[in-house]
Amino acid sequence: MKRTHPATRVGQYFALALYLIFLGFPLLWLLSVSLKTPGELASITPHLIPRHWAFGNYSDALHEQGLLRSALNSTIVAVGAMALTVAIALPAAYALGRFRTKLAPVATIWILVSQVFPVILVVIPLFMILRTLGLLNSLFGLILVYLVWTLPFALWMLRGYVAGLPADLEEAAAVDGASRFTILVRIVFPLLRPGIVATAMFAFISAWNEFFFALVLLQGSAQTLPLTLAKFVGSEGQVSLGPLAAGSVLATIPSLAIFAFLQRKLTSGMLAGAVKG
Repeated sequence: MKRTHPATRVGQYFALALYLIFLGFPLLWLLSVSLKTPGELASITPHLIPRHWAFGNYSDALHEQGLLRSALNSTIVAVGAMALTVAIALPAAYALGRFRTKLAPVATIWILVSQVFPVILVVIPLFMILRTLGLLNSLFGLILVYLVWTLPFALWMLRGYVAGLPADLEEAAAVDGASRFTILVRIVFPLLRPGIVATAMFAFISAWNEFFFALVLLQGSAQTLPLTLAKFVGSEGQVSLGPLAAGSVLATIPSLAIFAFLQRKLTSGMLAGAVKG
């Protein structure tokens, strides 16, 4: 195997470092803004490191706008939508990837077509349906909306993972006398763990960051985190920039925690050596 030249390796690490800085600088700047005083934020010459640390921005973000309550609502909605999406998409994706029926092409076309519809076209029908069902100002109703909205893409993601599984594993287990349920639970689902984790992360982040559906379908105290962050902008367009940045930093923490907890499971090569030639 040809060894990489040291100069090439240094260039690769340098490019990687620049890429990490490019990705992390917006978050670093957001953290800097959240710790600045109003006077420093109005300064013509901004500095990355605050001259005076204003931790009161976090206190204002937590207490003045009810950020904790909104964070709890967002957590309930995001976790609920994630669990339902994975629970429905997993068996459906396996059926689409393994069973060749006349409905499979129709389902595939439905998945693709559903992704091109703008949100504005479906929000009014959804509003009327939820109002009829009595779920208009309900977190459960919003969970159902997010489920319907993320399910097609989740199906498409998991279907690709299912298609990558060799059918020889299931056939060998069936020859050994394993039932279909045993094959799914002990062989297929464990091998689909990276796809399940990726789908769960996609469903969680989509529900956690979504704004438009929540704006139309929720009222009163049932507010999610994006709606509460929007309240930092006054009626005359004046922005409480410090508390808004502090609230945004706090809103970013759950997403980072989810990625940090699940990224170790996004591994490849789980099938290496599973099938012998």
